Amino acid sequence: MRLHYPALLRVNIRRGRMCRPELHILTSETTQIPNENIKEKRNEKITSLILALVLTFSLVALSACGDKTTDDKNAAASDDKVITVGASATPHAEILEQIKQALADEGYELKIVTYDDYVLPNQALADGTLDANYFQHKPYLDSFNAKNGTNLVSVGTIHYEPFGIYGNGVTDLKDLAKGATIIIPADDSNETRALFLLQQEGLIKLPDDADAAKGVSTLDIVDDGGYNIVTVQADTVPAQLKNAAAGSIAVINGNYALAAGLKISDALASEDANGAAAQTYANIVAVKAGHENDPAIVALVDALHSEEIQEFINTTYAGSVLPID
Repeated sequence: MRLHYPALLRVNIRRGRMCRPELHILTSETTQIPNENIKEKRNEKITSLILALVLTFSLVALSACGDKTTDDKNAAASDDKVITVGASATPHAEILEQIKQALADEGYELKIVTYDDYVLPNQALADGTLDANYFQHKPYLDSFNAKNGTNLVSVGTIHYEPFGIYGNGVTDLKDLAKGATIIIPADDSNETRALFLLQQEGLIKLPDDADAAKGVSTLDIVDDGGYNIVTVQADTVPAQLKNAAAGSIAVINGNYALAAGLKISDALASEDANGAAAQTYANIVAVKAGHENDPAIVALVDALHSEEIQEFINTTYAGSVLPID
């Protein structure tokens, strides 16, 4: 028999048996609208939960920032104890190697970056890659600043490398044939220095008012003596001399002569070590302006001026490099 229930009743039937009927009033009142007090309490709980989450995330973020600040300070302190110096391989980097322990005893780590030209170490110093460099003399530094708009300064003279004239098949400058090739470095300051050395030996003549501080070039030569004077990049002069025709000579920077296995005692002529050139062309340590008195830089220069380093220079280079007090 089919039972008919009023429309207001819903009956659940399981396994053929009629279960307890559940009454649903099918009117607008059947929509279960929460009590207002329940709504408020629920909203309060949600608000409290959101505030708790925001506070938690804020504390985590502040903690992270605090850790980062501490890390940054520690990193900066560590960087202050590392001195990165650019240098020519010979003799500059060799000399720097000798002061690593002295600086370590003062709490500094010395990192040496070697270069084989005269441009990159100043560029690296200007852009902050290096803390200092040690490869050049003051006239070259001044010329570089003027050409490149940089503000690099000297913090001390360390040593002097006499320029020498070396020959390929020539043992005496008196035997130099007319028309022979003379190779000199091309950069402004070293070209000036080479030309004054050639004049010192009577091979060429410069104007009477020629001034080393202002610089001269091959265009200023009044009398070239009948020689073929060629300018090339400074670091290539030794190789150019080796490959030149027999009977040629070259004026070579001290560090490049050393690197090529040449000794000042082998030179046909050299700058007067007691002359103005020794001070004018002494090799310096350079830094960016404003860092002259940094403790690390002061320690670096002091170490290079030590008696131990002066003795090392005199013993190792036998006159090809001379220490400056």
